[in-house]
Amino acid sequence: MREFQWFGAGSRRILAAVVLVLAFVVGVAAAYAHSTSSKGTVSLKASPYGKILVSSNGHTLYLFEHDKGTKSTCYGKCATDWPPLLTAAKPTAGAGVKAALLGTTKRKDGKLQVTYHGHPLYWFFLDKKAGQTKGQNLDFFGGEWYVVNAKGVKVEKKADDNGGNTGGTTTTSTNPYGGGYGG
Repeated sequence: MREFQWFGAGSRRILAAVVLVLAFVVGVAAAYAHSTSSKGTVSLKASPYGKILVSSNGHTLYLFEHDKGTKSTCYGKCATDWPPLLTAAKPTAGAGVKAALLGTTKRKDGKLQVTYHGHPLYWFFLDKKAGQTKGQNLDFFGGEWYVVNAKGVKVEKKADDNGGNTGGTTTTSTNPYGGGYGG
């Protein structure tokens, strides 16, 4: 009696080739994802809040008032909604950013998070496009979130037409969670 084989010799070679190609694609995707989150470049970009800090892909960066000095307090669900700006090396100062204000802090998992003027920096998961500021002035996970200006200070109000922060109109944000601490 002959045993049933799922794959013949030729089929095994094809399967091995497919597995190698998939492994390569997954490896390239993982390397790309890591490299895009590890640049640590911070620049300034004009916004309705004046010139604010953005990452290398133009996405708005935020500070979290609940953080304790340079130490992040944003982990778990908080870090899912507000991913930290990570770097594998010394962060880079882009246009308009003072290199002396850039630094890093070590997270609980050992990764380095970029800081500016002592504030750990984060993205907001609902900012899908460069220049969006949907996370501005939200109160989640025990504190408020703000965009950051060139001096490393939170910006609470919209800028005037000349790009300066005049303290004019108070910003209001639609809360994507409906209230409370999110999550």
